[in-house]
Amino acid sequence: MLATFLVCDQLHRIWLGRCLGRFGTAASYDPPYMHGGGSNEDQFPPERFFAAVSDGLWDNGASCGRKYRVRCISGPMRPCKVKSIVVQVVDLCSQDPCPATLRLSNKSLRCHLKD
Repeated sequence: MLATFLVCDQLHRIWLGRCLGRFGTAASYDPPYMHGGGSNEDQFPPERFFAAVSDGLWDNGASCGRKYRVRCISGPMRPCKVKSIVVQVVDLCSQDPCPATLRLSNKSLRCHLKD
């Protein structure tokens, strides 16, 4: 399942006070979760809002640890909730090519789509 999202780098939001985002797609990132090649649970954000990213956002690993504010714009058969969340990049998408711009943790994706 793919949904369309607005992705905004949190660093630019803090400095500029506004989001200079881009549109992308998101899909679910199912367990087992990997963090830079490892799966130690202590390495993941405690709130469990994280993502694996495609090559376009990976930036040769520089995006690992970077935070993005994401907001769902449209989704298949279920409308989006009207809120945004902040996710932390923990890994490069393991599929080549990646099926989406972001692979959101299940908790992150559920926050966006209405039941």
